[in-house]
Amino acid sequence: MTSQTSGRAHVIAGGFPPGSMAGHDHDYARLRLLGLLAEREIPASVANDFTDLEKWLPLSRLLITYVAGPYPDAGQCRALKQWLEAGGHWFALHGTSGGRAERVEGTRQRRTVKTEHHALLGSYFLTHPPICKIRVDVSASDHPLTRGLGASFEVEDEPYFIELQDPGSTQILLSADYGSNAVSPAIGTLYPRDTSLQPDGRTRVIGYTREVGNGSVAYVALGHCHNPAIRAARPADPTDTTPLTFHGAWEADEFNTLLRNAIGWGVEA
Repeated sequence: MTSQTSGRAHVIAGGFPPGSMAGHDHDYARLRLLGLLAEREIPASVANDFTDLEKWLPLSRLLITYVAGPYPDAGQCRALKQWLEAGGHWFALHGTSGGRAERVEGTRQRRTVKTEHHALLGSYFLTHPPICKIRVDVSASDHPLTRGLGASFEVEDEPYFIELQDPGSTQILLSADYGSNAVSPAIGTLYPRDTSLQPDGRTRVIGYTREVGNGSVAYVALGHCHNPAIRAARPADPTDTTPLTFHGAWEADEFNTLLRNAIGWGVEA
């Protein structure tokens, strides 16, 4: 694989099956990410999934993913790992920690299937309770990704439960204590226990970075967004007061600072 072209990015934003919104406004996220890249005059290629990943990685310095369902298969993971080891930077958002889901007997819910891409990414999505206000604690304020965020900030978003795959190689950047109301029926049914909880039994990691050879992966669980068409396809729930159009963290200054930091981290490293 050839070396990365300095200053170029590849953006993957989309759902599964192909063309599906999969509960997220990928058009909105894609446009926002491309706009932030354009601010710095960074050229970018765009895809809806990982199908042609091997074609674009050699041309890129930074990979940004915002997906709900698509994930790299074993061969694409090998290409991605080789690219990272050679110095590439992967900035993964929100549903990237998910992937293929399987039916579980006795329940209508689906369980995330752990695959090669979770090991490479460094995290595995379990579940999330309903959207709520989250206080995000910044534990590495001197890191290039968290510069300018302060000690903490608040956003509205989905409170993700993710399981770290290799805590020893992971630098935690962002964490949150969702509080006692953040519970999910998936714990104890789909998953035997809540492996997203940290040793203190309260906090969960929602942002981290890990080195892979000469390159690096950064993941941030924030970033849910949806539009009225997406909400219309959901079963009616009279207790759900979430707005039909929701941009959540995307409207927070701190999240936009984080995104701009990530772009700089990716193309300047």
